[in-house]
Amino acid sequence: MIVSILAAAAENGVIGRENRLPWHLRTDLVRFRKLTMGHHVFMGRKTFDSIGKKPLAGRPTIVITRQSSYLAPGAILARSIEEAIALSAGDSEVFNLGGADIFAQSMPQAGRIYLTRVHGMIDGDARFPFIDPRQWRLVCSEAHPADEKNDYPFTFEDYERIELEREARA
Repeated sequence: MIVSILAAAAENGVIGRENRLPWHLRTDLVRFRKLTMGHHVFMGRKTFDSIGKKPLAGRPTIVITRQSSYLAPGAILARSIEEAIALSAGDSEVFNLGGADIFAQSMPQAGRIYLTRVHGMIDGDARFPFIDPRQWRLVCSEAHPADEKNDYPFTFEDYERIELEREARA
């Protein structure tokens, strides 16, 4: 199973402001749905709360929380990233949807990053972790202009972990 990170980040690394996305990119939302549909997704409790406290349709949704009394009807609860990944067994790819702490903690387990790079310096209080070019290789890049459905110009950037690439050739 591949553990993939799926995120959108501004050029300055911002991914959120006050537990919300600071932009609207319709094309990114379409891509998000296409990539994740039918796959397990996991996220932290704050991210789950920010999307309305309900599971994503067509995707087994795992919420990572240490709060033993937390209720998430229709979702699966996990205490750690490792448990969320284990609960996704049998899926070919599981998607980490964040937030910032969950992204940072799961970088060692991730084999793929689907990043939407939002072209702008945007104010926010949550940031995406650094993508180390010694560990990650950009394998696809697709630019999109701002328009009536997308607040900012953006680029879809897909990365693969270099170690996985080496193992595939061996």
